Amino acid sequence: MTNDTREPVTALPLADGSTPGIESVRETRVESAVVTRPAVPPPVALLLEHWPLLALAASAFMLGAAHAFETFGGLAPCLLCLKQREVYWTAATVAVIAIVLSRSAWADRVRKPALFLLALIFLYGAGLAAYHAGVEWKWWPGPTACAGGGAVAADDLVGLLKGGKVKAPSCDKAAWIFLGVSMAGWNALVSLGLAAVSAAAVLSKAKRS
Repeated sequence: MTNDTREPVTALPLADGSTPGIESVRETRVESAVVTRPAVPPPVALLLEHWPLLALAASAFMLGAAHAFETFGGLAPCLLCLKQREVYWTAATVAVIAIVLSRSAWADRVRKPALFLLALIFLYGAGLAAYHAGVEWKWWPGPTACAGGGAVAADDLVGLLKGGKVKAPSCDKAAWIFLGVSMAGWNALVSLGLAAVSAAAVLSKAKRS
């Protein structure tokens, strides 16, 4: 036979002089033991709620940067560069459709599928850009059609306007490097980040306003 050495539960008197029951004390202890999950910060919740619009802006920015490098920097795109641009054009199209449908009766039905599709598109873009970066570092060979020439000269552009053909630059030569990372490498990082935010938007419970 064992002796019960547990101390009895002593309830403190309330403000009105009455003493709460033991069950009330136990319920209070249970409620105090429940750990509440921290709420999503308002800026993050706002970002996830309006992610289709921000994904459109991000895609437009990346396309604008690519065209700026081509127009003002004289960096002609190779075959894989053009394919990476197509990824952002596709993401922008899906984002526009999601924004339009967000004001329709199908808003709740199409939101998560659209966000999931954006996540897949950006993830594919990250993989394509990483593959291109690997080709530039000679880790693996590029496509056969990607073995082009050097940079496009002004005479080549004049010939193109006259109906001639310009040989695209080779995919295995990085035309621009910053902090040891090529343009394709930076695009891989950006695309991976966009895919991660898109996935977070899918998993979030943020409701559209």
